Amino acid sequence: MPPLLIALSASSKPASGPGKYARVRVNEAYVRALQGAGLVPLVVPPTLTTDEAHALVAGVAGIVLSGGEDIDPARYGAQRHPATQKPHPTRDAAEIALVEAARLRRRPLLGICRGLQLLNVALGGTLVQDLGMERPSEIVHPRDHARTKRVHAVQLDAESRIARVVGDAHIDVNSLHHQAVDRLAPMLRATAFAPDGVIEAVETTDGWWALAVQWHPEELLDDPMPWDRAIFAAFADACAA
Repeated sequence: MPPLLIALSASSKPASGPGKYARVRVNEAYVRALQGAGLVPLVVPPTLTTDEAHALVAGVAGIVLSGGEDIDPARYGAQRHPATQKPHPTRDAAEIALVEAARLRRRPLLGICRGLQLLNVALGGTLVQDLGMERPSEIVHPRDHARTKRVHAVQLDAESRIARVVGDAHIDVNSLHHQAVDRLAPMLRATAFAPDGVIEAVETTDGWWALAVQWHPEELLDDPMPWDRAIFAAFADACAA
């Protein structure tokens, strides 16, 4: 059986000065995680048109929405908060088109960090633009310096897909985000929460296999706990079904 091809969304980095080049990029950890689950990722540039996104989704077994830049608040009817990063409108448009195509064709979709937020916005939800300023709590969510460390607990709905996937209702995760779900999209169900109430996982309710987590499981592959490897294995199983 040939390997299953997966569309993996990428970010871009503009040229930063003379002799520097604009780049399309994705962290190697995503590639390693997908290949470890028996999948072959195709890196998708953040400049796809809607037609290109639909054509691409027709030829792959699943889609992974990676982390990265903040989503343009105009996408969910909000003014840009001072803490919100400069938007990347073409990436937002390309990934929303990927979500629409995946839903139409029932292709499994895995969202990671920004990917969860993008899925929520694409389906009609909104975001908290900066947790530290808008929803302060005892938990510091943007912990980029601890990408491979489990820094806070997450409570999972025992009846949810994510709980069945990881085989537990209480796990610990890393945390690299300063934004989060505010109003949940109508066709999504929140299935995991940090102790301060921040939504940490969502899944679809209409039979389409779409699962998204707010943490970065691809950075925890070498951890002794099997939870994060299980997420990629479950996605691979869904893509093969």
